[in-house]
Amino acid sequence: METITLNNGVKIPQLGLGVFKVADDDSLKNSINDALAAGYRHFDTAKIYHNEDGVGQALAAADVAREDLFVTSKLWDNVKTYDDTKRAFEASLKRLQMDYLDMYLIHWPSEGYTEKWRASGVPWKTCTKMG
Repeated sequence: METITLNNGVKIPQLGLGVFKVADDDSLKNSINDALAAGYRHFDTAKIYHNEDGVGQALAAADVAREDLFVTSKLWDNVKTYDDTKRAFEASLKRLQMDYLDMYLIHWPSEGYTEKWRASGVPWKTCTKMG
């Protein structure tokens, strides 16, 4: 899979599988397995998609090392404060059964945007912790 280098030097696979509206566990698992077999290594989810648990389970069961994957999740707009942003990030990690995310996005600018951004506190090269 070809990659694109982001401004911070991180390489992101050019193609990824987004799982918006894939809530059925079997469909989600099958989609992820088929994508992995086709060479996909980037998977995009979000708390609001209600499938981070399933994405984490499918990727944990896959025969692909975590460091060979690029996993993105997103912060929903109902989170407005610095502390709530940090808690939401940790909750996403827990649902995904991962120690880190490769990218954690603010779903879109909304109330509290600057507090959400400030909560990152770290370069986004590898989102292993916040603040």
